[in-house]
Amino acid sequence: MEEADFIAFTERQTSFVAGLRPQDALSLSFATAIELLRSHFGAAVDIALSQEATDARVPGSELSRSIRSPRSSEGDGRWMRRTNIVGLNVRTVGTYAGVIKYVLTLPAVFDSIHLLPLWEPGVAGSLYGPASWNLNPEFTSEEMAAWAPYLDTSERQLRATTNLLHVMGRSVGMDVIPHADRFSEMSLANPGHFEWMRVEGGAIRDHSTGVGAEVAATIFGWLQESGPAVGPPDGLMPQTKEELFALDEPARLELLFGVPADRAGRDARRLELLMRLKWFGFEPVPATMGVPFRGITVAPTAPREDEHGMVWHDYEMLQPQYMSRVFTPLARYQLFDRVNENRDWEIDFSRPRTTTWAYVVNHYRRAAQQGNFDFMRGDMSHVQMRPDGVPDRVDEHYDVLAAVKAEIRREVPHFAYLAESFLPARDVFQYGEELDHLDASEADAALGDLQATVVGDQEYLRRFRRYLDDLATRSCAPAYGVMTADKDDPRFDEFYRAGNELRCLTALLLTDMPSYTALGFEVRDHREEPADNEYYTKLFVFRERGDTNRYPSKARHSDEFSWGTNDALFGRLTRIRLFVESIWDVIAEADTRWLIPPDATTLRGTAVWTQQGEPKFVIATNADLDRDSGFFGIPALHRKLALELAFSTHEGTPAVDHRLEHNGYFHRIENLRPGEGRVYRAVPPVTESNASK
Repeated sequence: MEEADFIAFTERQTSFVAGLRPQDALSLSFATAIELLRSHFGAAVDIALSQEATDARVPGSELSRSIRSPRSSEGDGRWMRRTNIVGLNVRTVGTYAGVIKYVLTLPAVFDSIHLLPLWEPGVAGSLYGPASWNLNPEFTSEEMAAWAPYLDTSERQLRATTNLLHVMGRSVGMDVIPHADRFSEMSLANPGHFEWMRVEGGAIRDHSTGVGAEVAATIFGWLQESGPAVGPPDGLMPQTKEELFALDEPARLELLFGVPADRAGRDARRLELLMRLKWFGFEPVPATMGVPFRGITVAPTAPREDEHGMVWHDYEMLQPQYMSRVFTPLARYQLFDRVNENRDWEIDFSRPRTTTWAYVVNHYRRAAQQGNFDFMRGDMSHVQMRPDGVPDRVDEHYDVLAAVKAEIRREVPHFAYLAESFLPARDVFQYGEELDHLDASEADAALGDLQATVVGDQEYLRRFRRYLDDLATRSCAPAYGVMTADKDDPRFDEFYRAGNELRCLTALLLTDMPSYTALGFEVRDHREEPADNEYYTKLFVFRERGDTNRYPSKARHSDEFSWGTNDALFGRLTRIRLFVESIWDVIAEADTRWLIPPDATTLRGTAVWTQQGEPKFVIATNADLDRDSGFFGIPALHRKLALELAFSTHEGTPAVDHRLEHNGYFHRIENLRPGEGRVYRAVPPVTESNASK
């Protein structure tokens, strides 16, 4: 890290501290980070951190409007089709203060920040199994509270963080999760919003719709016997289960579990109630993924007994197909009634459970207000359970993620939706074509699965070309996936051993295609064998304990993320980021014109593109990691243009390629080395008249 990099940032020569590695950024004090931001952004930083601006109860104040989102002038979510997103698991940077420090290392071209789930986690500490609607206290920063005493709650710190990210020109996204921990406060305080079953003697004995009423009666009986966690005001103690579940949710939660600030007490009460339900055999039906979705049974594997003496079974599909999965720790909200009292595990899609829809939608609307968010990442967006696919009439109860987006857009017109969908073949994750479902769900963009391929192999080329075709024809834009948290896992080291520079350059210079990059990509080590689990962001999504912290174990022995030390990669990617920043104002709004599109037949690894209208730059890439491209022509460029080399991901490009003249038929390019990307500036050609000058 060089002092010159800090000076360049404070004097606004760069939009980021270019040589600052993530781990070094986190070693800065919060006060130092704020001073750096003040020097770059001025008084807006103090406004963003002020007591009024960090109070989510006054979102309409003049002060709040002065730090509004950089997307606030957009009329809808189509901006997401062009954004470059960085995914950030707050556990890897520790706290909300760590989020701000990390973003100092990102150039402005990364204009969206996706924060992984922020709620109290459930089983195994899973961020994707929320245990309540309370913000996760582990992300609260003592540094921030010391810097400003009123920043003493998770709610205020989250708001301060999103305010600062807005000042830094970033859109900010939250997760919307259509499920919860099976024995979460959500399910135990609202049993009618979930599907229940009775498990006895190693088998599911009853999964009819009537089980839910028995669960509600058991919860009420437990409350009568154990007494309220917090003494109710006069006349508030319910006398029947109907009165209990008619209370507004905050009052019901306090009676059952206690006040939000007493997490230990709430967890103890929840465990006590969980044990009561398990004693009667009551369990929420676990969430599933993949066709056919419905119909589960107890798996033949031996059950596990926990430290409280409760027996836990694994479950499996009755008629499993290729991607069928049962997520035993999770329960999905019951959004529709069942056919024949659920005798055959069949959903009646003509009968939406409107109170459950309203429950989910309103909670996420409040979450969006609380954090002043600009977009949502819809978790498990690929779940489409209707065997007949998208119906002839798509209404407000087609998809709950679409309903959440629609509700938030009433107050935030620019609010956008990024789908966690991997665009597989039809009838794999979902019934029918996934993009049909995503278009009907009002998704603006989808993650796709380029990050699950090795640059240059046949699958990479096929998917890339298919995504570009879909980008041109669909309202939901497939993203260029560089790396996601799901793929930063020991199983996927092979994806990132080479080709990382090409991924970075392509993601940033395809200006009309969204991209997604997970934190840590820029310093990720080259690994031929799995490293300790502490080096993988995926293993920080949950907390597993065990004797070994090496794959295939998912256990970690430390709560501190271990950053990669690949300084060579960091240097190369920093070169790319600085170059892209230097030309960004010229190309940011451009649509792409393909000169040589990625080859779906996989016979060649080259791809070349420029900008629609008057070309400013021409980008040539070789995705083949094993061989040079050989010489080839770039067709369809005007003969009155010459191409002058502006940048290469590989230093030392041969002098013969520094300038390309039109030969009467095309511009001839010499060998692109394996994994190389070059950028040529379009300039006037050399002619006899201007050569003499």
